Formats: sequence, C-alpha cells, structure tokens
Amino acid sequence: MEERFETFTFLISGIAKYIRKIKTEEMESFSLKSPHVNCLFHLYKEKTLTAKELCDIIGEDKANVSRSLEYLERNGFIQVDSKTVKRYKSPLRLTDKGQAAGKEIAFKIENFVSLISNGISEEDRKIMYKCLAIINNNLKKACEGGSERSTEWENE
Repeated sequence: MEERFETFTFLISGIAKYIRKIKTEEMESFSLKSPHVNCLFHLYKEKTLTAKELCDIIGEDKANVSRSLEYLERNGFIQVDSKTVKRYKSPLRLTDKGQAAGKEIAFKIENFVSLISNGISEEDRKIMYKCLAIINNNLKKACEGGSERSTEWENE
C-alpha cells in the first residue's frame, strides 16, 4: 500500500510540475504566467464567461482566479462587462490582444496534448481519465468529510 501511495503522489506531483513549467515557458513571450493560461484558454473557447464560471471550469479557488483576471485585465487581455452589481458575476471577454494570445494558447495546447499522448491508445486514455475522475471525486469527498472519512466512496 505504501509503495502505491508513493508512486501515485510522485507521478501526480511530477505531472503537475512539468505542466506548470511548460505553461510558464510557453507563456513568456506574452508576459503571462502559468495561472493565466487556463483563463485565456477557456475564454477563447467559450467567448464569454463570468469569474464564477471560470472557477467552476478550471477548478481553482476564487482568490486565484480573481488575481489572474485582475492581471489579465490590467494588461489588456480581457475586458469586464460590469453591468451587474457583483463583479464576480460580470461577463468577461477577450480583447483583440487576448484573442491572439488565446488562439496561440489553443494551438500550443492541441500540439502539446498530441505530443504527450504518444503511445496511449484511445481506450487507455478513456480508462485513465475515468480513474482520475474517480480519484478526484474521492479526494474531494475526503477533504469535505474531515475526520469522518470513509474508505468506500467510489464503487459505482
């Protein structure tokens, strides 16, 4: 059991580290950092989203997304249509500069995903994503459950 834990945490930590490193290196030409990539990518795909919707899609907390959006707005990548009382619920759109960055990010992500998927069959990829989703849900439940953690959450 201990070896399984060590292998899992080592691999997940390594994957996250390499993804952050690649995001940071690839975004240097735009003067962007790793946290900005997801915001721009999803705004490029969806055309308009609120900060709340971005939080839900990205899986980041409100404070991190808020800081990223503030930076992106201040540097001319997004505009906020503040027609609602709550800024958090205001629609966000990419500017022309943001569209150019979003297009480049989408292109780089597509190429990156193809590159790192080399050697993984479509069937294996689906199984991997299914397993990761189960692990993610179980971890979420464990964190929400506090000291009342169960060991039998996902057998559905």
